Amino acid sequence: MSLPLPSFPLPSVPSRLIRTLDPCIPLAVKRRLVEPLLNRTFAEPLEEGEFDALEGRRISLAIEDLGVMLTLSLEAQRLVLCREPGEATIRGGWREFLCLATRREDPDSLFFQRRLLIEGDTELGLMVKNLLDGREEGLAQGPFGELLVRLERLARRTT
Repeated sequence: MSLPLPSFPLPSVPSRLIRTLDPCIPLAVKRRLVEPLLNRTFAEPLEEGEFDALEGRRISLAIEDLGVMLTLSLEAQRLVLCREPGEATIRGGWREFLCLATRREDPDSLFFQRRLLIEGDTELGLMVKNLLDGREEGLAQGPFGELLVRLERLARRTT
């Protein structure tokens, strides 16, 4: 079992840059960057209908320390970014989302320790959390793998 990453902030320059640039990036550009990665990463569960409960619903992922909020929905068996606010929000820092994505820490522990929070429609939030939790290898094995590996290296250097 991997040891948890120590608590650390993202170095201030990248953090400030993300906070500054994110609001300026049009949704259409974010869609072209994020949606293909999400849909490739979750191709199997999408095909098997595991995300069907998200059809016509919205969930937001709020990465607070970076000032980033992504709201996802399901349309025609594809995950899409949308403008409207989520009915549920999973909120936390970039480190906690990294730990969730890579399974560096037990997802339930992240929520029980209140390092990740679910607000709004908790049933919807728990359904999405359980879908992420159900991926044994975590997202590090999918298209996000290289990015997550680099983020982990950055995390280790900043501690």
